[in-house]
Amino acid sequence: MSAFPEVSKIQYEGPDSKNPLAFRWYDENELVEGKTMKEHMRFSVVYWHTFRGTGADPFGPGTAIRPWDDGTESVENAVNRVRVAFEFIEKLGAPFYAFHDRDVSPEGANLTETHKHFDTVVAALKEEQERTGIKLLWGTANMFSNPRYMHGAATSCNADAFAYAASQVKKCLEVTKELGGENYVFWGGREGYQNLLNTDMNRELDHLAKFFHMAVDYAKKIDFTGPFLIEPKPKEPTKHQYDFDAANCVAFLRKYDLMDHFKLNLETNHATLASHSMQHELEYAGMNGVLGSIDANTGDLLLGWDTDQFPTNYYLTTEVMLTILKYGGLSIGGVNFDAKVRRESFEPMDLFYAHIGGMDAFAKGLKIAAAIRAEGEFDQFVKERYSSWDRGVGADIEAGKHTFETLDAYMQEKGEITQNSSGRQEMLENLLNRYM
Repeated sequence: MSAFPEVSKIQYEGPDSKNPLAFRWYDENELVEGKTMKEHMRFSVVYWHTFRGTGADPFGPGTAIRPWDDGTESVENAVNRVRVAFEFIEKLGAPFYAFHDRDVSPEGANLTETHKHFDTVVAALKEEQERTGIKLLWGTANMFSNPRYMHGAATSCNADAFAYAASQVKKCLEVTKELGGENYVFWGGREGYQNLLNTDMNRELDHLAKFFHMAVDYAKKIDFTGPFLIEPKPKEPTKHQYDFDAANCVAFLRKYDLMDHFKLNLETNHATLASHSMQHELEYAGMNGVLGSIDANTGDLLLGWDTDQFPTNYYLTTEVMLTILKYGGLSIGGVNFDAKVRRESFEPMDLFYAHIGGMDAFAKGLKIAAAIRAEGEFDQFVKERYSSWDRGVGADIEAGKHTFETLDAYMQEKGEITQNSSGRQEMLENLLNRYM
């Protein structure tokens, strides 16, 4: 029985379409810079917000109407939810999905029963993947919701919590491999601290690195070859999370000799909470060779928390796609809609409207970014702005031919610097508007 009987497969109808159940910009077969939109985007639907979100907030219970969900944490309900999820993803036309272990499968009375429940649901997931051709972009373990992780998982002061988390990740890695998952994500929801008065930060970070090395070792043992992804976030639920931002993660990976095994899964709303733009985070990851995947959403700048709204701003998606294209694309990552409909958008149809809008926004951003790159005006401006480093003293400094002493002699003879040129910020912002 269909969960969405009133919805057919979403089609591309073009920019003039006024049909809210059609794509205006996302034509999966359109070629952009030699690849189809489908290959560029690798769109993914998340299990947690889309199929488990209820619309609850700190001031009230959920509002979402989900006729297919009986409200229980039974295995039978979980299996039924799998059928609904794949109907939605198939009709939407997204090629991937992503999940936490606890999104798809309930906990049992003990760890053994929990793993058994997981196996039952995995069989249904595998069946639906084979039926539809939809693939798993990545799996991850929820090590932040259960009270056992109140002090963290890999960074907990309780060694048993570390051990339980290891078992959970071991199982989730096995499942991700079985389902053909292309990546595996770590988001340290409670890997951080509330107060340094009760925290041994150095020991906790050492334990986190040890945990990651164990994961790397086990992945090799079971021949899971996809990259591990760390998802930076600075705060919420903890006051300070150890995966604060891209730069913090890169420093951590370098210190603990993990750079060869990890990349980053970057999220717009997390960048905002770290007081960065998403383009900044992408640029930092790209220039350090750790750009892996993205969680596509946005935050409300008037609110200071992780609102996980669907992206609809063409400026945002253009900036994102400019940087992704600059660094060669997402490879085996994807544009993963870690976004949720608003509490007031409570009907099942709203799930389609939200995802269609997000996919169109990224398709439009891709087209604009490709046009900007083709004309090359921004690249040429940046090249000219740094041209003093391509010749003379600048080129010699970059080549390592100068010291403080030789540069002192150079400036003593020259007397003053060459006149600076304008950064032309307003002109460049106007130029960007021209492409919009």
